[in-house]
Amino acid sequence: MSNRSRPSVHPFDIQVPQLTEGGAADNGAPPDATVRLKDVQGMPGTPAALALRLFQFGFAAVSVAVMAATSDFPSVTAFRYLVGALSLQCLWSMSLAIVDLYALLVKRCLRNSRILGFFTIGDAITSTLTFTAACTSAGITVLISNDFENCAQNHCARFETSTAMAFVSWFLVSPSFFLSFWSLASR
Repeated sequence: MSNRSRPSVHPFDIQVPQLTEGGAADNGAPPDATVRLKDVQGMPGTPAALALRLFQFGFAAVSVAVMAATSDFPSVTAFRYLVGALSLQCLWSMSLAIVDLYALLVKRCLRNSRILGFFTIGDAITSTLTFTAACTSAGITVLISNDFENCAQNHCARFETSTAMAFVSWFLVSPSFFLSFWSLASR
């Protein structure tokens, strides 16, 4: 006989799993089974994460295309920085969209701490670069249009469009970062 106590009074008439010899509760599950919470949509490997990555890629690609279509963007360092940062964002988002698509197709969970750490660090870096590039480009665009009042000779509408698309891309990277970080921190 075991020296463990067993509950004898159940005030709410609920089923209490009986303890087995190993000390584990006998609730029909294998003894080594762990309970996992459902994946929150937007975490790596979910359909929402794939959608976020595709939208990040799309807005970053539009921003790069609009900026690169202007003839005088290479003359401003902030605009070259925007093209470089958002090109990196395009590569990062498309790469992770492919990983998310693969995980969805083979029904794999992307909750490995190394994978989550890689996603979190990469999202933090690209998010920071995208945000700073959008801010510097917005500053130069305001300088050209409001302070110099030189929009007639420059492509202010294109600069503004490209900058707006960069901000939207950053806004879409932020949930990816926070959900990856949250998933990593909750392990």
